[in-house]
Amino acid sequence: MDDLLDYVSNVVMNEPANDAPFRLIDDVDFGRDVVVRSFTNLYGCRIGDNTHVGPFVEIQRGVSVAANCKIESHAFICEGVEIEDEVFVGHGTLFTNDKFPRATDESGVMKTEKDWTLLRTVVERGASLGSGSIVIGGVRIGARAIVGAGAVVTRDVGPGETVAGVPARLRGPE
Repeated sequence: MDDLLDYVSNVVMNEPANDAPFRLIDDVDFGRDVVVRSFTNLYGCRIGDNTHVGPFVEIQRGVSVAANCKIESHAFICEGVEIEDEVFVGHGTLFTNDKFPRATDESGVMKTEKDWTLLRTVVERGASLGSGSIVIGGVRIGARAIVGAGAVVTRDVGPGETVAGVPARLRGPE
């Protein structure tokens, strides 16, 4: 019986609930009943209970995705992003963590991690990010906020606000 309990606590709870093929999963802390579809790259991140991760998604090291989230296909969630409970991340949503990316410094020397400042991004509980939205690093998207499809979020979005466009701007009821 102890062997069975060890197996359940060490294997089952550390793997997604389904057995989809063609996934790179390395050093991921899975909650209960997580579903991860095929063709995903997950490494060094945390995925909370009952979260569903669609196909062709990448979630990088240091990312935290809380419980009851839906991450749709082709999303890219980079280091520095925290996603709270009940968040919807639409198809093809892209997060960044550097406002001024460069391959080299002014003298042409290749940049390293020492030349970079990680910009943290938080998506609060119940927010919804429409398909194809882009979230620039260093912003906070408030609880229950809605980001329209294709929007580029360059500033904080308040709780319950709806933004759309490029750059994303506050929109009223229609």
